[in-house]
Amino acid sequence: MIHKYLTEESYWAQGRRLEQTETAIANSVCFGAYEDGRQAAFARVVTDHATFAYLGDVFVLPEFQGRGIGKLLMLAIIDHPELQGLRRWILATRDAHSLYEQFGFHSLKFPERWMERPAPDAY
Repeated sequence: MIHKYLTEESYWAQGRRLEQTETAIANSVCFGAYEDGRQAAFARVVTDHATFAYLGDVFVLPEFQGRGIGKLLMLAIIDHPELQGLRRWILATRDAHSLYEQFGFHSLKFPERWMERPAPDAY
């Protein structure tokens, strides 16, 4: 379900291969939300467990949206014992700024200090 959503519904992971999704999950702290035994949401955190965390692949399936599941998922992530005391969290979003702002995220204070190195043919 996770790979299917990411590659068919998300705007950020179109074309990602199954092996890439499996490797990403295996090397992340993963979170899920469930309703009646069915997975409703997913997120993962890439971290060094000391200073830094990247929050990615966050989604709530459309049929579960509007029920506060995204907020509950974010609470579980932010409160997770392995993720306390980190100096910086980052994420990228096109359309969920208001959700993340509720948990202390904001636009980069100094965007000129940040750079990226995208792989042109990754997916």
